[in-house]
Amino acid sequence: MLRINDISFSIEGRPLFEGASATIPAGHKVGLVGPNGAGKTTLFRLIKGDLTLDGGDISLPSRARIGGVAQEAPASDVSLIDTVLACDTERAALMAEAETAQGARIAEVQTRLADIDAWSAEARAATILRGLGFDPDQQKQPCSDFSGGWRMRVALAGVLFAQPDLLLLDEPTNYLDLEGALWLESYLAKYPHTVIVISHDRGLLNRAVGSILHLEDRQLTYYGVPYDGFAKQRAEKRAQASAMAKKQEARRAHLQSFVDRFRAKATKAKQAQSRLKMIERMDMVAAPEEAARRVFSFPQPDELSPPIVNIEGGVTGYGDTVVLRKLNLRIDQDDRIALLGKNGQGKSTLSKLLSDRLPLMQGKVGRSSKLRIGYFAQHQVDELHLDETPLQHLQRARPEVLPPKLRAQLAGFGLMADQADTEVGRLSGGQKARLSLLLATLDAPHMLILDEPTNHLDIESREALVEALTAYSGAVILVSHDMHLLSMVADRLWLVSDGTVKPYDEDLDAYRAMLLAKDTPPKPEKPKDSKSKRPSRDVILELRAEVRKCEDRVSKIEEMHAKLSEKLADPALYEDAQAGELEKWNRKFAEVEEGLQRAEALWMAAQEKLDAAEGA
Repeated sequence: MLRINDISFSIEGRPLFEGASATIPAGHKVGLVGPNGAGKTTLFRLIKGDLTLDGGDISLPSRARIGGVAQEAPASDVSLIDTVLACDTERAALMAEAETAQGARIAEVQTRLADIDAWSAEARAATILRGLGFDPDQQKQPCSDFSGGWRMRVALAGVLFAQPDLLLLDEPTNYLDLEGALWLESYLAKYPHTVIVISHDRGLLNRAVGSILHLEDRQLTYYGVPYDGFAKQRAEKRAQASAMAKKQEARRAHLQSFVDRFRAKATKAKQAQSRLKMIERMDMVAAPEEAARRVFSFPQPDELSPPIVNIEGGVTGYGDTVVLRKLNLRIDQDDRIALLGKNGQGKSTLSKLLSDRLPLMQGKVGRSSKLRIGYFAQHQVDELHLDETPLQHLQRARPEVLPPKLRAQLAGFGLMADQADTEVGRLSGGQKARLSLLLATLDAPHMLILDEPTNHLDIESREALVEALTAYSGAVILVSHDMHLLSMVADRLWLVSDGTVKPYDEDLDAYRAMLLAKDTPPKPEKPKDSKSKRPSRDVILELRAEVRKCEDRVSKIEEMHAKLSEKLADPALYEDAQAGELEKWNRKFAEVEEGLQRAEALWMAAQEKLDAAEGA
């Protein structure tokens, strides 16, 4: 159990926490959310003891191991698999000692190695590395063969393999592709200990965690539901607070009106004075401030005749190395296309080809003569001039435009007056990404190519990006590990694999299911009976009733799960609990979690039966 008790902390005089408290029960998976700059990463550093609190305390059980990804794996000559194995320091030390131990110590070492399942360690490490995108041959290569982004994956694999009692992950999907992000979701959902993950990925916050810890206005609030449930509860609370504030303001205005009218009249002076005192005593409820509008205002291009890009028999790559071949692709201005496929299969290569940054080796490409292309990739954020302001970036790109208009354009991307005059090196990652997106769309492009645009953007900014792309009248080519963004924007899917690009005719849910099931051998198909008949209507009605019954069962268990989560998050339970009571509540929670998994499995099985019957 992690207890955060009445903590206060400031940076350079700016308070990030003031009397904040929260309790995270052992074994819970929690998403830590809040606005950019609120102090989420700072909270992790406080939990790890890297920073000293101004007040309050943070406590964990004695001997609890805390793990997180602080930096990328070193560019050493050690293989990936050995780098990951070394992250379990106890196992590594015991394995080394086993070579030299003598007498009774030999038995102790071997017993402990058996207890921690040391002999299956290499297989477990290999499974984690494979899930994060490293094939068996790559796992034997030295870390120095890989770039910084790939070594970040190795570091993540290491901390997952070590299985700390408290796992702290800060935006872990930022350096993963869609496949790796989906694998991580599944892995975290089954992780045997406590997890707190900072993330702006709604899919992960709905599927990998069961609770949300919200940081806002220097306070922490625990919600025993995944992100969508948290968003609903928070919206309801804000609506209630807003309604109460309006009622109080109306009451205050009514009293003030009486005071203003009758203060000067002798016959009404006492009543006016009485109402004035009532106003002073009123404990006003502040109306919740609306979150700052995190807008994106994409300029709209003029319309071109279709197609704007057409490739026939295309082959492309780098130098003499072919990466993609047999490319027969057409793009119209109203297309919204998501590129699917593992890292290294050629998504970035295709993006560069479409943006005219890479030529064809063979084949034909046709582009509209007036075509303007906007291109955003994460490396462009890293290539901004750190010693210049956003305004200076725009002045270089548009020297003929007056500063007031440039400032208006910056404001249209959420970079207000303060940020416009701040050196880029001092801006947040999200603010840098906004500037890069503005520069990419400055010419009102007919086609916008976005390669991982949501890294460093918070959830509100991602929603604003969805709205902007929906309103944008140009073509969109999108590479992202954010399933929510893809599902809201893309209406066509292209799969980049096996050295070519083909349309993917299923939807994103089917693609996700395929990725998660890729290591599971397919079930043998039953031979079809040519005489079999379509199930009767009574059978289908019965199956539908069973599905509804399963849905109700899951819903009731989810309610129970949420109530138990809130119970276990209540600090009073740990202060007032009698001997064995806390263990009883933890046991109930474990039983409910197990029951929820069984209920969901029954629901899925019932749904599959119904689908099969209706499709027969």
